[in-house]
Amino acid sequence: MPDISRRRLLLGSSALGLGPLLGGCELIEGGPSRAGLYGLSDTLTLATQRFLLRDQPLAREFSPEAISKIFPAINTTDPDNPDYRRSKEAGFSDWRLPVSGLVERPTAFSLAELKAMPARTQVTLHSCEQGWSAIGGWTGVPLAHVLASCGLKREARFVVIRTVDGWWDSYDLFDALHPQTILAYGMNGGDLPVAHGAPVRLRVERQLGYKSLKYLASIEAIDRISGLGQGRGSMVSELGFAWYAGI
Repeated sequence: MPDISRRRLLLGSSALGLGPLLGGCELIEGGPSRAGLYGLSDTLTLATQRFLLRDQPLAREFSPEAISKIFPAINTTDPDNPDYRRSKEAGFSDWRLPVSGLVERPTAFSLAELKAMPARTQVTLHSCEQGWSAIGGWTGVPLAHVLASCGLKREARFVVIRTVDGWWDSYDLFDALHPQTILAYGMNGGDLPVAHGAPVRLRVERQLGYKSLKYLASIEAIDRISGLGQGRGSMVSELGFAWYAGI
């Protein structure tokens, strides 16, 4: 993991045990909030998952022979956005992914620059909240490397990602800096197809599919997400889904 210590990673998430819950405090300071029984359920789920994953294990990876012949593309499959369409016609040669917020060196990366960074290929199971699953092969640069190259500041504790088609989500450093959390530009040995989020999508392999956003538009490092939108941490959470979708 480049230039980001294990201690820094653990400090990025206070949700590594049940202590904060039993003390009646926020499980993640500055994190999302949700009242009532659903909020309690989210808190218990997150605390349990983080305890089980405290040593940062990898999600299961498969051999290339296991890749599914059919991998459904759902929701947006070709954004109706004029800038995106122009960039697609140009082969994404003018595409840029800005990284801003609590970083020392805000940068807008081209696709070529991301491809020049150290890459990781992983063949993993995608579990969709709609009840289906498929195995795909993904190639991309770890988000941790991109953040490190921009100089992630010590006060940064969350990463907010926004997409071309208007979706947004957030991740604390426990997941954002995991080695299998990558900015994927390749799928199954080729370029990432438009239907699956070209030119770059996020892969968060230890959470349900809706956390792996397509058509990335921006990345921002911040110290708290409780003030964004309705305070639930993501667009899908505002629609009733859990912010943390660990599996």
